[in-house]
Amino acid sequence: MPLTTHEAAGGIAEPAAHGHPGNLGLLFAAHAQSARTAIIDLHDAAQPREVSFRELDALCNAVARGLVRAGLVAGDRVAVLSLNRIEFVATVLGSMRAGVVPVPVNIKLPADAVDYIVKDAGAKLIFTETALRRLCPPDCTVVEYGSSSGFDAFIDHGDFTAIEPAADTVAIQPYTSGSTGRPKGVLLTHYGQNWSRLVLAWSRKTTTQDVILVAAPLYHKNALNAIKQGLTAGAMLPLLPQFNVERYIDAIGRYRCTVISGVPTMTSMVLARKDLLAKTDVSSVHTVMMGSAPASLQILRDLKLDFPNAEALVVYGVTEGGPVPLGPHPEGKPRPPGSIGVPYRGTEAKLIGGATPDEGELILKNPGILLGYHNLPDETAKRIRDGWYHSSDICRRDAEGFYWFVGRTDDMFVCGGENIFPIEIVSLLERHPAVHQAVALPFAHELKGQVPYAFVVLRPGMQSSEEALKAYALEHGPAYQHPRRVFFLDRMPLAGTNKIDQSALRQIAAATPSPQHAQ
Repeated sequence: MPLTTHEAAGGIAEPAAHGHPGNLGLLFAAHAQSARTAIIDLHDAAQPREVSFRELDALCNAVARGLVRAGLVAGDRVAVLSLNRIEFVATVLGSMRAGVVPVPVNIKLPADAVDYIVKDAGAKLIFTETALRRLCPPDCTVVEYGSSSGFDAFIDHGDFTAIEPAADTVAIQPYTSGSTGRPKGVLLTHYGQNWSRLVLAWSRKTTTQDVILVAAPLYHKNALNAIKQGLTAGAMLPLLPQFNVERYIDAIGRYRCTVISGVPTMTSMVLARKDLLAKTDVSSVHTVMMGSAPASLQILRDLKLDFPNAEALVVYGVTEGGPVPLGPHPEGKPRPPGSIGVPYRGTEAKLIGGATPDEGELILKNPGILLGYHNLPDETAKRIRDGWYHSSDICRRDAEGFYWFVGRTDDMFVCGGENIFPIEIVSLLERHPAVHQAVALPFAHELKGQVPYAFVVLRPGMQSSEEALKAYALEHGPAYQHPRRVFFLDRMPLAGTNKIDQSALRQIAAATPSPQHAQ
């Protein structure tokens, strides 16, 4: 029995924040017998593989039966280390049906980090593919995708009755990026994630007519949310193995995508390819969703030019917090460009620690927040207090109730006594006519503690200089915010989640001699 919903006229009904949890692995039960295409697996560019809802349902059941046959029981963990492919989706949902907890693993982690996650989770199996098997711990049982003696032999076709979870039964255990320490396992429940996927499908008015392009990695909340939202509503999902700007733009036109999503870095790379966009019909796109990192107003303005029929939505999401707690205004008020929305019904939100009640750290309470961190009771107690999840994200709220992302508490740095959030510098630099994309990072300084450096990608055919951008920043913003050094790049280096690879940028700065006048 699914979560209860408020009645709605057509499409997905609005979910209530109470009701029977249901098994998250059955999220497309309403379409399970349909012959319509659910996923177009683009793992092999030469041979796209269309899988119907009926075929996907059967494959999920086959995974569940295979796990049971292998001796796994409810509560056991299995790791998934793979590029995007249909087997990845089936492994995650099939595991849930059996009560087994899938643990998606970042494929760009080094072998020792993969080893840590697998051992920390206590994974009984690792589902992977040939090229990534080298990252798997040698003492762990591996099931290899694309192999007749691996995944094909592991699955067991036939009917399967999914387990009935309790409200606090863990459905999935993703790991945070570990930017501030070792990766942490996030315990997300069947009930909470069912609430989340129904909220997403309802609020975004997703229907069977939608075509949602997925290119972000499935081990990350961005892509998992798109999968949950799309399959819930019966939409079609072209699935790229990983982000590639040429294949991404081609898929938009080839499959007449209506919704495209990713992190702002991906969007920026797409917008830079004016040559490909000019040859591609993008008129079908009605929504461009960007999340997982701040998006500048310049990106939003550029999107309107290249995708004139689309609404650009800045989506706030955090693995532990819903994972998407904010959305459209309940009274239908238009969302201002750049706003991250207002709390969904069922989500409570407060801003604490600021000068006023309308600014400060965002704390959240809703059915989708994490149950806790795996094997980390102290960290759980630190981040969840009286049922409120403390996000460490600094936000502000306007008079209409719309929230705006300002920065992370651990992103803010102090320069000569002044507090700086990097997004403020990025927004300033990206208003320069020659700048396509910018990143700002703090670097140590003898006198001022820390000072900002900027990394910039110029627009095609445009030129600028370090001195010109410094002068622009000094003219249009406070002096303490101007970048003390500016590095020009052809493109930004990407980390495993397609966010900016900050460590790579710091290596670039370290390898470039420092001018004497960088004050």
